[in-house]
Amino acid sequence: MAPNRSPAMTEALELLAPGKMLRDGIDRILLAKRGALVVVGDGPHVLSICTGGFLLDSEFTPQRMSELAKMDGAIVLTRDASRIARANVHLMPDQRVATTETGTRHRTAERVARSIDVPTISVSAAMSIVTVYRHTSKHVLHSTSWLIDRASQAMQAVERFKHRMDLAMASLSGLEVEDSVTIRDVAGTIQPVEMVGRIAEEVEDYLAELGDDGRLLRLQLGELLDGVDIDRRLLIRDYRAGDEDTDKVCQDLGALAPEDLLDLRVLAKTLGLPSDLDQPIEPRGYRMLHRVPRFPEPLIERIVDRFGTLQGIMRATTGDLEKVGGVGTSRARSVKDGLARLTEVSILDRYT
Repeated sequence: MAPNRSPAMTEALELLAPGKMLRDGIDRILLAKRGALVVVGDGPHVLSICTGGFLLDSEFTPQRMSELAKMDGAIVLTRDASRIARANVHLMPDQRVATTETGTRHRTAERVARSIDVPTISVSAAMSIVTVYRHTSKHVLHSTSWLIDRASQAMQAVERFKHRMDLAMASLSGLEVEDSVTIRDVAGTIQPVEMVGRIAEEVEDYLAELGDDGRLLRLQLGELLDGVDIDRRLLIRDYRAGDEDTDKVCQDLGALAPEDLLDLRVLAKTLGLPSDLDQPIEPRGYRMLHRVPRFPEPLIERIVDRFGTLQGIMRATTGDLEKVGGVGTSRARSVKDGLARLTEVSILDRYT
Protein backbone atom coordinates (compact mmCIF):
# COMPACT_ATOMS: atom_id res chain seq x y z
CA MET A 1 0.00 0.00 0.00
CA ALA A 2 1.31 3.46 -0.90
CA PRO A 3 2.30 5.63 2.04
CA ASN A 4 -0.02 8.48 2.88
CA ARG A 5 1.28 11.75 1.47
CA SER A 6 1.29 15.05 3.28
CA PRO A 7 -1.24 17.66 2.06
CA ALA A 8 1.71 19.81 0.94
CA MET A 9 3.10 17.06 -1.29
CA THR A 10 -0.38 16.29 -2.67
CA GLU A 11 -0.74 19.97 -3.55
CA ALA A 12 2.61 19.89 -5.36
CA LEU A 13 1.67 16.73 -7.31
CA GLU A 14 -1.63 18.28 -8.39
CA LEU A 15 0.36 21.06 -10.11
CA LEU A 16 2.22 18.35 -12.03
CA ALA A 17 -0.78 16.21 -12.95
CA PRO A 18 -1.19 15.19 -16.61
CA GLY A 19 -3.01 17.93 -18.50
CA LYS A 20 -1.47 20.74 -16.44
CA MET A 21 0.85 23.12 -18.29
CA LEU A 22 3.67 22.55 -15.81
CA ARG A 23 3.57 18.79 -16.52
CA ASP A 24 3.60 19.54 -20.25
CA GLY A 25 6.72 21.65 -19.77
CA ILE A 26 8.42 18.90 -17.76
CA ASP A 27 7.53 16.32 -20.42
CA ARG A 28 9.05 18.53 -23.12
CA ILE A 29 12.29 18.73 -21.13
CA LEU A 30 12.37 14.93 -20.83
CA LEU A 31 11.72 14.45 -24.56
CA ALA A 32 14.62 16.77 -25.33
CA LYS A 33 16.79 14.64 -22.99
CA ARG A 34 17.72 17.61 -20.87
CA GLY A 35 17.84 18.16 -17.12
CA ALA A 36 16.26 20.97 -15.09
CA LEU A 37 15.83 22.36 -11.60
CA VAL A 38 12.51 24.12 -11.00
CA VAL A 39 11.34 25.98 -7.90
CA VAL A 40 7.59 26.67 -7.64
CA GLY A 41 7.51 29.83 -5.57
CA ASP A 42 9.18 33.23 -5.81
CA GLY A 43 8.74 34.61 -2.31
CA PRO A 44 11.41 36.48 -0.33
CA HIS A 45 12.86 33.27 1.15
CA VAL A 46 13.43 31.83 -2.34
CA LEU A 47 14.90 35.07 -3.70
CA SER A 48 17.28 35.24 -0.74
CA ILE A 49 19.09 32.08 -1.98
CA CYS A 50 19.13 33.09 -5.67
CA THR A 51 22.21 34.51 -7.35
CA GLY A 52 22.87 35.35 -10.98
CA GLY A 53 20.44 34.55 -13.74
CA PHE A 54 17.93 37.07 -15.04
CA LEU A 55 14.46 38.38 -14.26
CA LEU A 56 11.72 37.34 -16.68
CA ASP A 57 8.29 37.79 -15.10
CA SER A 58 6.60 36.37 -18.19
CA GLU A 59 3.56 34.17 -18.67
CA PHE A 60 4.31 30.47 -18.26
CA THR A 61 4.14 28.29 -21.35
CA PRO A 62 5.56 24.77 -21.71
CA GLN A 63 7.57 25.90 -24.74
CA ARG A 64 9.25 28.74 -22.83
CA MET A 65 10.10 26.46 -19.93
CA SER A 66 11.60 23.86 -22.28
CA GLU A 67 13.77 26.51 -23.97
CA LEU A 68 14.93 27.96 -20.64
CA ALA A 69 15.97 24.47 -19.49
CA LYS A 70 18.74 24.58 -22.11
CA MET A 71 20.64 26.78 -19.64
CA ASP A 72 22.30 25.25 -16.59
CA GLY A 73 20.63 27.37 -13.92
CA ALA A 74 17.36 26.86 -12.06
CA ILE A 75 13.97 28.12 -13.22
CA VAL A 76 11.89 29.96 -10.62
CA LEU A 77 8.09 30.02 -11.10
CA THR A 78 5.39 31.88 -9.21
CA ARG A 79 3.59 29.90 -6.49
CA ASP A 80 0.70 28.94 -8.80
CA ALA A 81 3.08 28.17 -11.70
CA SER A 82 1.27 30.68 -13.90
CA ARG A 83 4.37 32.83 -14.59
CA ILE A 84 8.10 32.35 -14.99
CA ALA A 85 9.77 34.66 -12.51
CA ARG A 86 13.48 33.99 -13.10
CA ALA A 87 15.71 31.70 -15.13
CA ASN A 88 19.34 30.53 -15.23
CA VAL A 89 19.48 31.12 -11.46
CA HIS A 90 22.15 29.68 -9.21
CA LEU A 91 20.55 28.42 -5.97
CA MET A 92 22.57 28.59 -2.76
CA PRO A 93 20.63 26.81 0.02
CA ASP A 94 22.18 26.29 3.46
CA GLN A 95 24.84 23.59 3.00
CA ARG A 96 24.25 22.41 6.56
CA VAL A 97 20.79 21.11 5.62
CA ALA A 98 20.92 17.30 5.48
CA THR A 99 20.39 15.57 2.15
CA THR A 100 20.27 11.94 1.06
CA GLU A 101 20.94 12.70 -2.60
CA THR A 102 24.26 12.42 -4.45
CA GLY A 103 23.90 14.41 -7.69
CA THR A 104 24.43 18.17 -7.51
CA ARG A 105 21.01 19.07 -8.94
CA HIS A 106 19.15 16.63 -6.67
CA ARG A 107 21.11 17.68 -3.58
CA THR A 108 20.28 21.31 -4.25
CA ALA A 109 16.60 20.53 -4.86
CA GLU A 110 16.28 18.57 -1.62
CA ARG A 111 18.06 21.23 0.43
CA VAL A 112 15.83 23.98 -0.97
CA ALA A 113 12.65 21.98 -0.20
CA ARG A 114 13.82 21.11 3.30
CA SER A 115 14.70 24.70 4.20
CA ILE A 116 11.95 26.65 2.35
CA ASP A 117 8.24 25.84 2.07
CA VAL A 118 8.15 25.44 -1.72
CA PRO A 119 7.89 22.46 -4.09
CA THR A 120 11.17 21.81 -5.87
CA ILE A 121 11.41 19.67 -9.00
CA SER A 122 14.53 17.97 -10.30
CA VAL A 123 14.58 16.53 -13.82
CA SER A 124 17.36 14.02 -14.46
CA ALA A 125 18.64 14.02 -18.05
CA ALA A 126 20.59 10.78 -17.63
CA MET A 127 17.80 8.77 -15.96
CA SER A 128 14.76 10.54 -17.49
CA ILE A 129 13.31 10.73 -13.97
CA VAL A 130 11.35 13.60 -12.41
CA THR A 131 11.64 13.93 -8.63
CA VAL A 132 9.46 16.25 -6.54
CA TYR A 133 10.64 17.46 -3.14
CA ARG A 134 8.46 19.12 -0.50
CA HIS A 135 9.65 19.60 3.07
CA THR A 136 11.19 16.24 4.01
CA SER A 137 9.13 14.28 1.45
CA LYS A 138 10.36 13.01 -1.90
CA HIS A 139 8.29 11.57 -4.74
CA VAL A 140 9.28 10.25 -8.15
CA LEU A 141 6.68 10.92 -10.85
CA HIS A 142 5.25 7.89 -12.63
CA SER A 143 3.79 7.54 -16.10
CA THR A 144 0.05 7.90 -16.62
CA SER A 145 -0.30 4.24 -17.66
CA TRP A 146 1.49 3.05 -14.49
CA LEU A 147 -0.71 5.25 -12.29
CA ILE A 148 -3.94 4.13 -13.95
CA ASP A 149 -2.90 0.49 -13.59
CA ARG A 150 -2.11 0.87 -9.88
CA ALA A 151 -5.23 2.96 -9.22
CA SER A 152 -7.41 0.36 -10.96
CA GLN A 153 -5.91 -2.45 -8.88
CA ALA A 154 -6.49 -0.48 -5.69
CA MET A 155 -10.04 0.33 -6.81
CA GLN A 156 -10.76 -3.39 -7.18
CA ALA A 157 -9.57 -3.88 -3.60
CA VAL A 158 -11.89 -1.08 -2.45
CA GLU A 159 -14.80 -2.82 -4.19
CA ARG A 160 -14.00 -6.15 -2.52
CA PHE A 161 -13.75 -4.68 0.96
CA LYS A 162 -16.84 -2.52 0.37
CA HIS A 163 -18.75 -5.72 -0.45
CA ARG A 164 -17.41 -7.31 2.75
CA MET A 165 -18.37 -4.18 4.68
CA ASP A 166 -21.95 -4.23 3.34
CA LEU A 167 -22.33 -7.90 4.26
CA ALA A 168 -20.91 -7.29 7.75
CA MET A 169 -23.19 -4.29 8.28
CA ALA A 170 -26.26 -6.28 7.21
CA SER A 171 -25.29 -9.19 9.47
CA LEU A 172 -24.72 -6.82 12.40
CA SER A 173 -28.15 -5.23 11.87
CA GLY A 174 -29.76 -8.67 12.08
CA LEU A 175 -27.89 -9.43 15.31
CA GLU A 176 -28.85 -6.05 16.75
CA VAL A 177 -32.59 -6.57 16.34
CA GLU A 178 -32.19 -10.07 17.84
CA ASP A 179 -30.19 -8.59 20.74
CA SER A 180 -27.35 -11.06 20.22
CA VAL A 181 -24.37 -8.85 19.32
CA THR A 182 -20.94 -9.69 20.72
CA ILE A 183 -17.74 -7.64 20.75
CA ARG A 184 -16.39 -10.01 18.08
CA ASP A 185 -19.24 -9.01 15.76
CA VAL A 186 -18.53 -5.30 16.28
CA ALA A 187 -14.77 -5.63 15.74
CA GLY A 188 -15.37 -7.83 12.70
CA THR A 189 -17.54 -5.11 11.18
CA ILE A 190 -15.11 -2.30 11.97
CA GLN A 191 -12.33 -4.20 10.19
CA PRO A 192 -13.62 -3.98 6.57
CA VAL A 193 -14.85 -0.41 7.19
CA GLU A 194 -11.31 0.65 8.11
CA MET A 195 -9.81 -1.27 5.20
CA VAL A 196 -12.13 0.52 2.75
CA GLY A 197 -10.90 3.86 4.11
CA ARG A 198 -7.22 2.88 4.02
CA ILE A 199 -7.28 1.63 0.43
CA ALA A 200 -9.43 4.57 -0.70
CA GLU A 201 -6.70 6.92 0.58
CA GLU A 202 -4.22 5.09 -1.63
CA VAL A 203 -6.51 5.50 -4.64
CA GLU A 204 -6.90 9.21 -3.88
CA ASP A 205 -3.11 9.59 -3.85
CA TYR A 206 -2.94 8.11 -7.35
CA LEU A 207 -5.85 10.27 -8.52
CA ALA A 208 -4.16 13.44 -7.25
CA GLU A 209 -1.18 12.60 -9.45
CA LEU A 210 -3.37 11.61 -12.41
CA GLY A 211 -5.31 14.87 -12.52
CA ASP A 212 -7.91 14.96 -15.31
CA ASP A 213 -6.81 11.52 -16.53
CA GLY A 214 -8.29 9.99 -13.39
CA ARG A 215 -11.72 11.62 -13.55
CA LEU A 216 -13.62 8.40 -14.33
CA LEU A 217 -11.91 6.54 -11.51
CA ARG A 218 -12.63 9.50 -9.23
CA LEU A 219 -16.36 9.27 -10.00
CA GLN A 220 -16.29 5.52 -9.38
CA LEU A 221 -14.51 5.98 -6.06
CA GLY A 222 -16.98 8.67 -4.98
CA GLU A 223 -19.87 6.30 -5.66
CA LEU A 224 -18.23 3.49 -3.71
CA LEU A 225 -17.48 5.72 -0.71
CA ASP A 226 -20.92 7.32 -0.57
CA GLY A 227 -22.13 6.98 3.02
CA VAL A 228 -19.10 5.00 4.25
CA ASP A 229 -17.81 7.74 6.54
CA ILE A 230 -21.27 8.28 8.05
CA ASP A 231 -21.71 4.54 8.66
CA ARG A 232 -18.26 4.41 10.27
CA ARG A 233 -19.04 7.22 12.71
CA LEU A 234 -22.47 5.81 13.58
CA LEU A 235 -20.97 2.37 14.20
CA ILE A 236 -18.39 3.89 16.54
CA ARG A 237 -21.01 5.97 18.33
CA ASP A 238 -23.13 2.87 18.84
CA TYR A 239 -20.41 0.76 20.42
CA ARG A 240 -17.61 2.94 21.78
CA ALA A 241 -17.12 2.78 25.54
CA GLY A 242 -19.11 5.39 27.40
CA ASP A 243 -16.15 7.63 28.25
CA GLU A 244 -14.53 7.46 24.79
CA ASP A 245 -14.79 10.47 22.44
CA THR A 246 -16.02 9.55 18.95
CA ASP A 247 -13.53 11.82 17.15
CA LYS A 248 -10.65 10.43 19.18
CA VAL A 249 -11.70 6.85 18.48
CA CYS A 250 -11.85 7.67 14.75
CA GLN A 251 -8.33 9.11 14.91
CA ASP A 252 -7.02 6.15 16.92
CA LEU A 253 -8.47 3.67 14.42
CA GLY A 254 -6.94 5.63 11.56
CA ALA A 255 -3.54 5.53 13.28
CA LEU A 256 -3.48 1.74 13.73
CA ALA A 257 -0.77 -0.15 11.88
CA PRO A 258 -2.02 -2.39 9.02
CA GLU A 259 -1.23 -5.55 10.98
CA ASP A 260 -3.27 -4.27 13.95
CA LEU A 261 -6.36 -4.11 11.75
CA LEU A 262 -6.20 -7.90 11.52
CA ASP A 263 -6.36 -8.28 15.31
CA LEU A 264 -9.95 -8.05 16.53
CA ARG A 265 -8.79 -7.56 20.13
CA VAL A 266 -6.79 -4.48 19.13
CA LEU A 267 -9.85 -3.08 17.37
CA ALA A 268 -11.99 -3.75 20.44
CA LYS A 269 -9.42 -2.08 22.70
CA THR A 270 -9.37 0.98 20.44
CA LEU A 271 -13.13 1.28 20.94
CA GLY A 272 -12.54 1.06 24.68
CA LEU A 273 -14.19 -2.36 24.89
CA PRO A 274 -13.07 -5.47 26.85
CA SER A 275 -10.76 -7.98 25.17
CA ASP A 276 -13.27 -10.83 25.70
CA LEU A 277 -14.58 -11.00 22.14
CA ASP A 278 -17.51 -13.27 23.07
CA GLN A 279 -18.90 -10.81 25.60
CA PRO A 280 -22.40 -9.55 24.67
CA ILE A 281 -22.81 -5.85 23.92
CA GLU A 282 -25.79 -3.64 23.12
CA PRO A 283 -25.82 -0.86 20.51
CA ARG A 284 -27.09 2.56 21.49
CA GLY A 285 -29.27 2.76 18.38
CA TYR A 286 -27.76 5.62 16.40
CA ARG A 287 -27.22 3.61 13.22
CA MET A 288 -30.73 2.12 13.15
CA LEU A 289 -32.44 5.46 13.89
CA HIS A 290 -30.46 7.14 11.10
CA ARG A 291 -32.02 4.65 8.70
CA VAL A 292 -35.51 5.90 9.58
CA PRO A 293 -36.42 8.30 6.72
CA ARG A 294 -36.49 12.05 7.36
CA PHE A 295 -35.64 11.84 11.04
CA PRO A 296 -33.47 14.76 12.28
CA GLU A 297 -30.24 14.29 14.22
CA PRO A 298 -31.30 16.29 17.34
CA LEU A 299 -34.30 13.99 17.87
CA ILE A 300 -32.12 10.90 17.46
CA GLU A 301 -29.82 12.26 20.17
CA ARG A 302 -32.73 12.86 22.54
CA ILE A 303 -34.22 9.40 21.95
CA VAL A 304 -30.88 7.66 22.55
CA ASP A 305 -30.27 9.77 25.67
CA ARG A 306 -33.74 8.84 26.96
CA PHE A 307 -33.75 5.07 26.31
CA GLY A 308 -30.02 4.26 26.28
CA THR A 309 -29.98 1.24 23.94
CA LEU A 310 -31.57 0.05 20.72
CA GLN A 311 -33.55 -2.60 22.56
CA GLY A 312 -34.85 0.06 24.94
CA ILE A 313 -36.00 2.14 21.96
CA MET A 314 -37.63 -0.86 20.28
CA ARG A 315 -39.50 -1.80 23.47
CA ALA A 316 -40.73 1.75 23.97
CA THR A 317 -44.37 2.42 23.14
CA THR A 318 -45.58 5.25 20.97
CA GLY A 319 -46.62 7.02 24.15
CA ASP A 320 -43.13 6.61 25.62
CA LEU A 321 -41.58 8.11 22.49
CA GLU A 322 -44.02 11.03 22.51
CA LYS A 323 -42.65 12.05 25.89
CA VAL A 324 -39.26 12.81 24.30
CA GLY A 325 -39.07 16.53 23.59
CA GLY A 326 -39.87 17.43 19.98
CA VAL A 327 -40.94 13.96 18.89
CA GLY A 328 -44.73 14.24 18.84
CA THR A 329 -47.31 11.67 17.76
CA SER A 330 -46.48 11.46 14.03
CA ARG A 331 -42.74 11.13 14.57
CA ALA A 332 -43.25 8.58 17.35
CA ARG A 333 -45.23 6.48 14.88
CA SER A 334 -42.51 6.99 12.25
CA VAL A 335 -39.93 5.59 14.67
CA LYS A 336 -42.02 2.56 15.56
CA ASP A 337 -43.01 1.82 11.95
CA GLY A 338 -39.51 2.51 10.64
CA LEU A 339 -37.83 0.24 13.18
CA ALA A 340 -40.41 -2.48 12.54
CA ARG A 341 -39.66 -2.40 8.80
CA LEU A 342 -35.91 -2.37 9.42
CA THR A 343 -36.28 -5.33 11.79
CA GLU A 344 -38.17 -7.30 9.17
CA VAL A 345 -35.62 -6.48 6.45
CA SER A 346 -32.65 -7.26 8.72
CA ILE A 347 -34.05 -10.65 9.70
CA LEU A 348 -34.84 -11.53 6.08
CA ASP A 349 -31.33 -10.51 4.99
CA ARG A 350 -29.81 -12.59 7.77
CA TYR A 351 -31.65 -15.79 7.00
CA THR A 352 -31.86 -15.67 3.20
